[in-house]
Amino acid sequence: MKQFIHKLIAVFMATVVLMTTMSFTIDMHYCGDTLVDFSFVQQVKTCGMEKEQLTTSCKKPMVSQKSCCSDEQMVKQGQDDLKVSFDSLSFEQQVFVASFTYSYLNLFEGTATTDVPFVAYSPPFVKQDVQVMHQTFLI
Repeated sequence: MKQFIHKLIAVFMATVVLMTTMSFTIDMHYCGDTLVDFSFVQQVKTCGMEKEQLTTSCKKPMVSQKSCCSDEQMVKQGQDDLKVSFDSLSFEQQVFVASFTYSYLNLFEGTATTDVPFVAYSPPFVKQDVQVMHQTFLI
């Protein structure tokens, strides 16, 4: 149960870091006050009532009345200041990090062999039962 909670917290923290560093853009197209289309990845589809340009001659282009459509773009910038260089630490901090890492990794080293020193010896011969002799019983 404890390992599950640790894994769950680790996944949650990784997701938080990913979401705070990720940038994204949302494009939205409104026709009047009504949202027609929105998109995360590509350009939005329009409703077909965009501003049209009427050209009577090349020298005097005339623009029709103001369009009721509008495009909005929301940009969410992610954080870029999460990288801390190891070179920016002082010498004492570098020594502390190196010694802490070394001691932490040595906690998980297993023993090289599983020698049992008393394998060759037989258990002692019991002449009398000590609990019965002293009349001490665990209840």
